[in-house]
Amino acid sequence: MLLIGSHVSYNAKKGLLGSLEDAINYGANTFMFYTGAPQNTVRSPINDEQTKKALERMKTVGIDKNKIVVHAPYIINLANTEKYEFAVSFLKEEIKRCEQLQMKYLVLHPGSHVGLGVEVGIENIINGLNEVLKDSKVTILLETMAGKGTEIGRNFQELKLIIDQIKNKNLIGVCMDTCHINDAGYDVSLFDDVIKEFDKIIGINYLKCIHINDSKNPISTHKDRHENIGFGTIGFEQLLKIIYHDKLKDIPKILETPFIEGYPPYKKEIKMIKEKTFNPNLLEEVKENL
Repeated sequence: MLLIGSHVSYNAKKGLLGSLEDAINYGANTFMFYTGAPQNTVRSPINDEQTKKALERMKTVGIDKNKIVVHAPYIINLANTEKYEFAVSFLKEEIKRCEQLQMKYLVLHPGSHVGLGVEVGIENIINGLNEVLKDSKVTILLETMAGKGTEIGRNFQELKLIIDQIKNKNLIGVCMDTCHINDAGYDVSLFDDVIKEFDKIIGINYLKCIHINDSKNPISTHKDRHENIGFGTIGFEQLLKIIYHDKLKDIPKILETPFIEGYPPYKKEIKMIKEKTFNPNLLEEVKENL
């Protein structure tokens, strides 16, 4: 079964129930959300009654809560020593929120070493993850990164170095981002080779989520600029091959494509993906808020 969804909103008023309503409206059967603003520490209390209603409704509409993904805030940086204690502490709190929401997966940008060097950055990430995963029920998914600035996770080897040193291997995994791997230098037009390399270096059993994004940039530019499905350098047909790849059937695919003049494009993009037909008028139709 195709598991396709997108980033959806989450706010204190509606909580998980509001996120679910957005996903259903988009025609999705999975989704991803932040439990608060990704750029700050402001977090509202979780309404357990809303969460209970959301979980009950998921059963009626056929959405598996174990295929939903939470994304950790961008401000968490385990790789650098500056604000390291804050990063560990705040990540622990995000894990607790995921547990309260009964969510299984938390996607995390590995971090940027900000001049300390890759080796030190990776060591910091390993130490931080081992600390936060001591008593966790949530699996952290390290995201593949484009290699912008001093980002760690720009290739499979760096992620392997981290995963190899995680004590509880059952609580670590990977989220692959199609835009990021393209911008990092992986040729997604040869995706069979990319997935074989991933399996050889890390192990496909660690791949738990895929962010489906086109890219505004050619391969190896290390810029990380997402584009709407079929309107970038990767292209619709190639993204379809990834989405429907035989080895990725049970893995949730999540769209993080740009809003178009304030409107989310996800309903129309998901429709394109399900129908396997590119809509060249998508941008104009979303602008009209149809």
